Amino acid sequence: MDVNGTEIKTVGFQRFGFDCEVPIDVLRSLYLRPHYVTTSSDGLTNGVFSDENAKEEEQHARFIQGNTAYQSKSIYHPDTQSISYTTLSRFPPVKLLPPYGRKRILVTGGAGFVGSHLVDRLMILGHEVTVLDNFFTGSKTTVSHWIGHPNFEMIRHDVVEPFMIECDQIYHLACPASPPHYQFNAVKTIKTSFMGTLNMLGLAKRTKARFLITSTSEIYGDPEVHPQQEDYWGHVNPIGPRACYDEGKRVAETLTYGFHRQDGVDVRVARIFNTYGPRMNPADGRVVSNFIVQALRGEDMTLYGDGTQTRSFQYIHDLIDGLIALMNSDETRPVNIGNGDEFTIGDFAKLVRDIVYKVQREDGVEPQKVNIVHKPMPTDDPQKRRPDTTRAKEVLQWQPCWTVNMGLEEMVRYYKAKMTEGSI
Repeated sequence: MDVNGTEIKTVGFQRFGFDCEVPIDVLRSLYLRPHYVTTSSDGLTNGVFSDENAKEEEQHARFIQGNTAYQSKSIYHPDTQSISYTTLSRFPPVKLLPPYGRKRILVTGGAGFVGSHLVDRLMILGHEVTVLDNFFTGSKTTVSHWIGHPNFEMIRHDVVEPFMIECDQIYHLACPASPPHYQFNAVKTIKTSFMGTLNMLGLAKRTKARFLITSTSEIYGDPEVHPQQEDYWGHVNPIGPRACYDEGKRVAETLTYGFHRQDGVDVRVARIFNTYGPRMNPADGRVVSNFIVQALRGEDMTLYGDGTQTRSFQYIHDLIDGLIALMNSDETRPVNIGNGDEFTIGDFAKLVRDIVYKVQREDGVEPQKVNIVHKPMPTDDPQKRRPDTTRAKEVLQWQPCWTVNMGLEEMVRYYKAKMTEGSI
């Protein structure tokens, strides 16, 4: 049920002359699934799987939502902890668009968490999608189910280097987004934000493509205004450990509007607030993935600071709706895309723990008692973070549909399945 109590059967919308509505079951079949279906130790008898394998197929069907024909039949070997992969039996059905309705779309960072969900949506809608990624934080497995499709192309490339292609729209997502990743090589991070954005804007100028950059709530720094409106200029430490990302995104926005004013490039700027969902790297150090994985393992949940700092969390499908709405609208000003429901980190940790307990009990597993432990607050960590999404509601007719509880439960089940198959 969404925030209004209505059952969610589709995501997306038909707005601004762009139809991006797809059945939620089809999307779920792409990410809520184990990598394998059958276990080799159960064996085959005259080409027929044993009863144990039949049970695995039944369990698998819970995740693929009746889309069995579009799933791989990879085999898991528990004795050697290995998987024999195969390609999909058949690609998921995509909308058949006429040539004039089919867009050529470039997604930089398309193998990452947000990028892969955006690619799924654009592919199902029938568009031609090219993914550009250097796999620093992304992974081929997030979009491997599309490799070989005539509408899909995957290119290993670093956006710091120039790239030439013909396209109609550019979603520029390429940049490490979690603190451990973007602080790992601070110079590389700011170079990606500046040089990568410069190269993609140059491509948009040459091809006359519409350009959308995913900026971040981090450009507001540790805000002195709450909630944060797009007109707020921010409160950022330019020499702190987070500055490579904060200031990198700020200069990327400056570049974007420089090309817009000087060269007439058609630009969109999305300022994304905390987002979570399936395919989020469990080792990327973000609060949602940390809490869920620790609770599932029965480990103490690590909370930095006293837990009174606040955040707002949006589910991935709401974000993708917002990005597509912004790309296809006429709005050129920056737009906040986030969920206005605000939690203290302490309360959020308890909520995650309760949902993990609920899922484990439903699956017949007795939960282990999990404690919450406190550690020192990282440098320059914002005390408050909540978006003012008035602009998105007014100009995009967009607002979050997924409740935090509903999104968390789906993400817990995703991580639980990954742990069962040994991927985490």
